[in-house]
Amino acid sequence: MTKGKILFTHSYFYRFDQKQWHIGEPYPPLMTITAASYMRANQYDVGLFDTALVKDPHEIIAKLDDFQPDYLVVFDDGFNYLTKMCLTTMREAAFEMQKLAKSRGIDVITCSSDASDHYEKYLEHGADFVIRGEGEVSLLKLIDALVGENEETAKNIPGVCFQDKETVKSIAKGEVIRNLDMLPQAAWDLVDMESYTKIWHQKHTNQYINLATTRGCPYKCNWCAKPIYGNRYNSRSVKLVVDEIELHVKKHDINHFWMCDDIFGLKPGWVREFDKELKSRNLEIRYKIQSRADLLLTDDTISALASSGADEVWLGAESGSQRILDAMDKGTKVEQIYEATRNLHKHNVKVAFFIQLGYLGEESSDIQKTIKMITDLKPDNLGISVSYPLPGTGFYERVKSQLEEKQNWTDSDDLDTMFRSTYPKRYYKKLHRYIHRVYNRHVVWNNLKEKASPSSIMIGIFKIFFHFASQSALSLQMQYIKAWHK
Repeated sequence: MTKGKILFTHSYFYRFDQKQWHIGEPYPPLMTITAASYMRANQYDVGLFDTALVKDPHEIIAKLDDFQPDYLVVFDDGFNYLTKMCLTTMREAAFEMQKLAKSRGIDVITCSSDASDHYEKYLEHGADFVIRGEGEVSLLKLIDALVGENEETAKNIPGVCFQDKETVKSIAKGEVIRNLDMLPQAAWDLVDMESYTKIWHQKHTNQYINLATTRGCPYKCNWCAKPIYGNRYNSRSVKLVVDEIELHVKKHDINHFWMCDDIFGLKPGWVREFDKELKSRNLEIRYKIQSRADLLLTDDTISALASSGADEVWLGAESGSQRILDAMDKGTKVEQIYEATRNLHKHNVKVAFFIQLGYLGEESSDIQKTIKMITDLKPDNLGISVSYPLPGTGFYERVKSQLEEKQNWTDSDDLDTMFRSTYPKRYYKKLHRYIHRVYNRHVVWNNLKEKASPSSIMIGIFKIFFHFASQSALSLQMQYIKAWHK
């Protein structure tokens, strides 16, 4: 006998973000199915309407009519960094699903980064309750109270927001889950894995699946929004993480993983223990992580990563200018980016850079240093964006008076600065494409070097070509900045 029926969904539609849909690397909604698993472990019947691959929010109608839930829970995947952008296309889709559920007499509860920041909007568009911050514990308390018809208790649960007559009331954010092992393994059985596999294999040899080993980040970059976890860091046990890996290897035939933690392996000794546990079960995997340059300066740390199967490390490099890193409160040094990149490459671990353009006060000299860092270090992958003010950050507070009607991007390829940067908005879009061209030129050169015959004539030709291309690139870059500054 269950307490009630809950249909879980989320609001990230890959098809609504053409850049991401073209890349062809969709991930299941990990946090959504973790919350579903938690509620199922507490005697609720749960279902999933996975919006990731569908074409239209109205497709939820058939699921609502078939499953007939007591509650629709829009629980976004906070492990997907794209949801932190609070894209307007996804917000509108969430509103539509909320309304469709309400029109059928279904109670609606929403928990997401965007709803945490703009809970009034979600309540105006069909949500009965919004949960701010980490949602699982507050969700259980809220639905338990609603099932028990204890409205007073429901309206005093930490993290819960609701409309009370003409007033929107918000209780302080919910409690933080410090023991992550209390949460059951995500409900992977609710996911249509074959659909994800089909899309991955259209463009890629290997399919990656997303896993989280931690929650939160203790660092304080002043542009980084943390509406769900805040400034904290808690780890899952190695055993439970490897249990989940083993499930995917044996049941889904997937051995490539995207560790979607904000910072992977920060807890002392965790990566070494992880490596030992994988080897004790004869599991050979490859995985990608996000990290910081200052955490990757010692050989023993990188050796443990490489030994356990780390294939690629995404560094939050952000800028090649120390002045800009300091302005961001990044807490890292440009020299550390150089050292960490070289250390990782020495251990045959690929390195990718997150680069951020257009931060307050960034000048052409700072941009040139960033381009130089990229061409010097030749990362294996590159992700470039522009500074994006999100509520709850120091950066947002500094520029919010400049923000007009548009305060969120439409999709992840929007690249609108939305505030007064040093250069016009169109400059950064052109610069984004330009840096990618310079980067791709260096990638081509590296590939030529690897494939060239040892003939001194051929090598000489390549050297001449690359020297000419590099000099032309630097010259063009100077002209480019001057032209677009006018």
